Amino acid sequence: MANALFNVPKAINEPVKSYAPGSPEKNELIATYKQMLQQEPIDVPMYIGGKEVRTNDKKKMSPPHDHNVTLGHFNYGTAEHVQQAIDAAMAAKNEWANLPWEQRASIFLKAADLLAGPFRARVNAATMLAQSKNVFQAEIDAACELIDFFRFNVQYLTQIYSEQPESLPGMWNRLEYRPLEGFVFALTPFNFTSIAANLCAAPAMMGNVVVWKPADSQMYSAQVLMELFQAAGLPDGVINLISVDGPVAGDVIFKNKHFAGLHFTGSTAVFRHLWKEIGNNIEKYVSYPRIVGETGGKDFVMVHKSAAPAEVATALSRGAFEFQGQKCSAASRAYLPSSTWGEVKRILVKQVNSFKMGTPEDTSNFVNAVIDEKSFDKIAGYIDFVKSQNDAEIICGGNYDKSKGYFIEPTVVVTTNPKFRTIVEEIFGPVLTIYVYEDDKFEETMELLDQTSDYALTGAILANDRYAINLAIKKLENSAGNFYINDKPTGAVVGQQPFGGARGSGTNDKAGAAMNLLRWVSARTIKETFVPATDYRYPFLG
Repeated sequence: MANALFNVPKAINEPVKSYAPGSPEKNELIATYKQMLQQEPIDVPMYIGGKEVRTNDKKKMSPPHDHNVTLGHFNYGTAEHVQQAIDAAMAAKNEWANLPWEQRASIFLKAADLLAGPFRARVNAATMLAQSKNVFQAEIDAACELIDFFRFNVQYLTQIYSEQPESLPGMWNRLEYRPLEGFVFALTPFNFTSIAANLCAAPAMMGNVVVWKPADSQMYSAQVLMELFQAAGLPDGVINLISVDGPVAGDVIFKNKHFAGLHFTGSTAVFRHLWKEIGNNIEKYVSYPRIVGETGGKDFVMVHKSAAPAEVATALSRGAFEFQGQKCSAASRAYLPSSTWGEVKRILVKQVNSFKMGTPEDTSNFVNAVIDEKSFDKIAGYIDFVKSQNDAEIICGGNYDKSKGYFIEPTVVVTTNPKFRTIVEEIFGPVLTIYVYEDDKFEETMELLDQTSDYALTGAILANDRYAINLAIKKLENSAGNFYINDKPTGAVVGQQPFGGARGSGTNDKAGAAMNLLRWVSARTIKETFVPATDYRYPFLG
């Protein structure tokens, strides 16, 4: 009998393991990586209503750093499978929505502990293998951030449920947080295993059922996540994993009257297209769908003349090139004052040229491969464009090779054109473009920065002058949803820096915060009067 209010365990950020040479965690992870690499190729099914669904259409999974290796195949579905997933979700809906909240919370708290323990090496190894992340990038993503999402979201859930209205004498006002009336479609990217899991888990935690379509290049770790959910006791049909062509999924999902919400991370172009599709079908739905999206970025580093050159160079080298620049938050453009540019350039070039590049198995490699051939070709096209222009030069990097893996050297471009193509367009790869400005044009350059991009995801100001910092905070108020002072513009931590941007970067519903969970509930106000009136007449009638 549910007759108690419960205090959940206080959420604390999961400590990041060091993976130092000879450490137990490094030995376990590398052994797991090698075992998964050398095992027989696996066959990843779709998960629909608790059933493993396989088809005759198999898609190959290979490490981006060695595309001649076959990790396995995943099963590609059709419109029929999309409908089956919707039906399975709706069949599970009532029982899941009516499960006491503490039972739902317990499942995800258990998932966090499983991930911190027996699943840790496996989910990290899967992310290293199929998404080509180095050991540290895998640890902060697939393990720590996802553990934090589960634990902090449970804490936010209880905060939301505890927010209740005031009641005057003679009545009791209550607020009920119902799950949405239908199913949620989670469409997730390749670059963060934690985001993929959170985009389906956050709505589910609030009592919703989910149809989840991961990126094709993330299917290898997606299977580990589904096995994690099963081990934690998530009932069948609550989260249904499908692997189908995007337009095929959209054609079924966005025409279904039970479609209740979209939880999306991906490109701005795709998000805008999906929003239009939803709008075109708006009269079909039982309720107006919730649309939550985190999309692209053209993230900036604004540097003042008072900033220390070594600090600037390190913020750029880490911010631009960790995980090959394939973060929505990666530093992609930087504005540096002419007086310190020479010293920053010297340190930056030295740092970037010292990067080792290769497979994640060799943990001395700072840089690995980009995700696939399509991405490789796009990024290489930008580098070739730079080489053909007179108003830009490459000061380090600029080479690429896909003969074995999709390797692109971290590339630093310097341009004299503040509207140069690579300083305006999202590249999503290891290319940083720098514009050098005259010291006395600091404020003018910030105005230029603000007007250059359609995006507003992350950005940073580096300065030792507090007046300059304060001016940047004001001038760049709408330029970034996550703003950093004297730090790189990446590395948001759940519970510390809720993540999301506006403008062309999304709806800014802040993953890792209570405001995101509020999007997945529909509140009902209940007023109970203890002694109802027996006469219609009010005192003013005399």
